[in-house]
Amino acid sequence: MHCDAIIIGGSFAGLSAAMYLARGRRSVCIVDAGAPRNRFAAHSHGFFAHDGSEPATMLATARAQVAAYPTTTFVEGEAVRAARDGDGFSVRLATGEVHHGARLILAFGISDELPAIPGLAERWGTSVLHCPYCHGYELSGRRLGVLNTSPTSMHQAMLISEWGPATLFLNGAPEPDAATRAQLHRRRVAIEPAPVRALLGTGAQLSAVELSDGRTVDADAIYLSPRNRLNSDIAQQLGCATDEAPLGTIVRTDDVRMTTVPGVFAAGDIVRATHTVAWASADGVTAGLAAHRSLVF
Repeated sequence: MHCDAIIIGGSFAGLSAAMYLARGRRSVCIVDAGAPRNRFAAHSHGFFAHDGSEPATMLATARAQVAAYPTTTFVEGEAVRAARDGDGFSVRLATGEVHHGARLILAFGISDELPAIPGLAERWGTSVLHCPYCHGYELSGRRLGVLNTSPTSMHQAMLISEWGPATLFLNGAPEPDAATRAQLHRRRVAIEPAPVRALLGTGAQLSAVELSDGRTVDADAIYLSPRNRLNSDIAQQLGCATDEAPLGTIVRTDDVRMTTVPGVFAAGDIVRATHTVAWASADGVTAGLAAHRSLVF
């Protein structure tokens, strides 16, 4: 298949890019592996007209709206290789199927690398969370915790205290310096130095954090900032420059979301250190418009 643009990734960024290219009457192929990052969350918040909606429902609606444009094609599968092909690009799927496009938009997303603490992974997206703006209001006034996973955890603990009484679980890491401890104290953040043994509760709900010395600390939700990784190495295959953000690698783009490789654009979580559905969609719109205009001009 040959089209004007191939989009790798069919979540919020990819679908937003596809919508604008399709409205520009260009042919678009969306390759999607079907594993959006927020599939673990029951509800999405902070996106106008969809506050509190189920992410899967939001994506299904968006996909149906994009599919209504006759110039769009969806391909289910994992893109594993991409390369320059004449004036455009070729994309090979894990099945061996190959697609060709004049422009390429990378929106394959990221995956979170969660700590190997019993009881944590099965609560991810419900009572173990990463973003208070996305999942904080609903927990207002509850017992909140922050698990120390990165240099940003101190900042996260100070921020989380806006939503409720907070405890910073150092998980065996060294105590913060005096200035940081003073800031945490001013924000009324308790500090628990002991390593975390497990998270306890019924089902996906958290009720307490078990420490290595056998003590438990009551908690209704735990926030953390895990390391993340790109879901594909296709940007590197193409020679796109990347940068190291505090929590993982991001693809370098300019103000219209074009990468350092002409004709290749990128959008969504792979281009930002901070992630929301609204930003992913906005990045997709920007990349889609820029890709369309590059085809015109």
